[in-house]
Amino acid sequence: MAAKIFIDGEAGTTGLQIRERLAERSDIELLSIPEASRKDLAARADLLNEADIAILCLPDEAARQSVFLIKNQNTRVIDASSAFRTDPGWTYGFPEMSAEQGYIIANASQVSNPGCYPQGPIILLRPLIEAGLIPADFPVSVNAISGYSGGGRQMIETYEAPDAKMPVYTPYALKFNHKHLPEMQQYAGLVHAPLFQPAVADYRQGMMSFVPLQLGHLEKTPTGKDIHAAIGAHLAGIKNSLVELMPFESVDRAEGLDPQALNGTNNMRLYVFANDERKQVLLVALYDNLGKGASGAAVQNLDLMLGK
Repeated sequence: MAAKIFIDGEAGTTGLQIRERLAERSDIELLSIPEASRKDLAARADLLNEADIAILCLPDEAARQSVFLIKNQNTRVIDASSAFRTDPGWTYGFPEMSAEQGYIIANASQVSNPGCYPQGPIILLRPLIEAGLIPADFPVSVNAISGYSGGGRQMIETYEAPDAKMPVYTPYALKFNHKHLPEMQQYAGLVHAPLFQPAVADYRQGMMSFVPLQLGHLEKTPTGKDIHAAIGAHLAGIKNSLVELMPFESVDRAEGLDPQALNGTNNMRLYVFANDERKQVLLVALYDNLGKGASGAAVQNLDLMLGK
């Protein structure tokens, strides 16, 4: 029997992408709400309680409301908002985070889909902390760039307006209090929140995160190869990983280091660049903010919950 899936918020950017990814599948039955009933709580409640898995693509408060509307023990939930990402009662939906995480997601009743920005820093830093190469209280900074689709429908319409003249590169969150910081800190295993500075660029989708490491003050300084090996060892223990560690090379310019290189996929590429003499390392994660960063991650979690 096909699993019944309801996307609550299917008209939004993430909801539309998820629906597109699921539209041709024969192993699921997509439940849909008429446009006129999208704000009808009773109609939404009926579909939420009919679904085997509900995927919530809503603002935080609306997502909390949808969870409240579920009155049975059978409907499992994937929430794409930031409402539950650090809630201890919810499972964080990043399968490559640890060797056990895919199994935990597969058996969870409530899964919080990760934010787009945190996944790169988490998968780059967590293995280093667990391997003891850097301490959990290491001062971390993260810079990132994303296509404008990460800002949702309003930003997409602004950038794609016929008369739009948008900046090529726009830094933001300059009060260093971005909403993704709590999950970035918690799941990377950091004692302190990173200094996180994202930017939006004048292209539709695709992102890169950069984590520079100044290692000279450590009592024992890991080399670039040490760091690359620790990340590689972590990924080797992940079943069906969609994260790829690129070969360790000493280069001034890396081919394929383009934020749009993985658009339309659910993959992620990791890079390690190092100057051991200077005791400096740069970690880079490249992925699609609408793929691994949003809808692709939700479908990956859905498949795990369906036993695939």
